[in-house]
Amino acid sequence: QVQLVESGGGLVQAGGSLTLSCATSGTIFNVNGVGWYRQAPEKQRELVAGLSSGGTRHYAESVRGRFTISRDNAKNTVSLQMNSLKPEDTAIYYCYITTITSDYWGQGTQVTVSS
Repeated sequence: QVQLVESGGGLVQAGGSLTLSCATSGTIFNVNGVGWYRQAPEKQRELVAGLSSGGTRHYAESVRGRFTISRDNAKNTVSLQMNSLKPEDTAIYYCYITTITSDYWGQGTQVTVSS
């Protein structure tokens, strides 16, 4: 069974940086896209960044220019480089992989940005 495991979350001061990583156990075929969502307390889960199989990246307006999504196919990892972090970036971050038949989600990693 395929599992996604996020790492790299933590506590950082405003203006700082973190890199989240999502490792997959097992091989996932026919990937349509990968990406990251986040969910802050008492808010709905929102898409932060996505990367299609064709290489197209898209970002939430609130993170564009600060976050960068990347994928390493050889290592089966998806990363999210987060710079210039703001307190409003505080949330649980979830990676996902979507295929033509299934969606896979990680368990989430907490990111807390102090002011």
